[in-house]
Amino acid sequence: MSEKEVYLDSCKTTKLAPEVLDAMMPFLKNKYWYPGSFTSIGTEIAEVIEQAQQTVAKTLNTEPEEITFTSGGTDANNIAIQGIMQANKERGKHFICSTVSHPSVLAVFQGLEKLGFEGTYISANKDGYLDLDELRDAIRPDTVLAAFTHVNHILGAVQDAKAIRKILDEADQKIYLFMDSCEAYTKVPIDVQDMGIDAISISAHKFNGPKGNGILYTKKGTKIRQTQFGITRVFKLKPGAINIPGIVGSAKAVELAFKDFDKTIAYYRELQKLLYNQLLSRIPDSILNGPPLGERSPAHLNVTFRYIEGEAIMMMLDFENIHVDTGSACSSENLKPNYIMMNTGRTHEESHGSVRFTFDRFVTREGILRTVDVLERTVAELRRRSPLGKKES
Repeated sequence: MSEKEVYLDSCKTTKLAPEVLDAMMPFLKNKYWYPGSFTSIGTEIAEVIEQAQQTVAKTLNTEPEEITFTSGGTDANNIAIQGIMQANKERGKHFICSTVSHPSVLAVFQGLEKLGFEGTYISANKDGYLDLDELRDAIRPDTVLAAFTHVNHILGAVQDAKAIRKILDEADQKIYLFMDSCEAYTKVPIDVQDMGIDAISISAHKFNGPKGNGILYTKKGTKIRQTQFGITRVFKLKPGAINIPGIVGSAKAVELAFKDFDKTIAYYRELQKLLYNQLLSRIPDSILNGPPLGERSPAHLNVTFRYIEGEAIMMMLDFENIHVDTGSACSSENLKPNYIMMNTGRTHEESHGSVRFTFDRFVTREGILRTVDVLERTVAELRRRSPLGKKES
């Protein structure tokens, strides 16, 4: 692997930004204290946490006290979903989810179903957009929560939270709206007031922050129960030891991501357009999966290369120090067709031949062009060997 790395798997994780590491180091080495109100060192740490909450809250158009730092996106999903369902079970045990939600969301609901809760899973169209007519039909008098993945991690579809909220408000009872925004945050604008969202999960390592650190927004007044118990030092919903370096690093990553937000999004769109145009013009029988450019997440592209396996492409690119993904980052070791690809009408071949390319701010134009050069050779070689049908001439 003599060539410089090209990392196009940012939906799975991202590298830690150098500025984030620099911000964390004092709290790993010297400022190891806990928050408190009666000592200078405790007060300093308490102020650091409050500043981190303010940094995040500003990006969501909410209040700092509505921000909880967690141990990851999955942790935030569990706290929000379980906490809301358990707190409201006397008025209803029904939830609405989707067949194309992220596995970390689906797993929480599967666990709740074992405890006697009931769910309706609405479908999505070929681009990954939820069927809002199904959503309206799924609402019952005992529906408590609707929970969806904000940006589909496989297809790049950005769900219309405002439209979802409008439908939920047609019900006679309060239905909470939770959005798993781990792939959406820092990629699309999120205004929780304007969108009518009651809770959101965020994962810091998806935008060059530290791994094992998440963020949970819960709207003031949301009826939610603790799902974890212990000593509560700062966050009611997340008791126990507080990861101060992780909180500082997460806040720094947020600050960097939103420093020139519009400029960064424009850069993602430039990379996306370059990759899309190069792939479809140079590699025949390439199919875009998900919404067209301009409608999908700007840092996301999913393409099926017909007649060959995406796993084979991924491994051959890996030999060239180019890193992409096929299927869900949480289950790509499973060679079954991706459930989202299948649930949105793809064939086994289209699903197996798909490759996902996702960007962060460290991806370069040169890296994109080298990826296409290698892909062109790789796809041609694999198709010559392919037993699936068409060969490159």
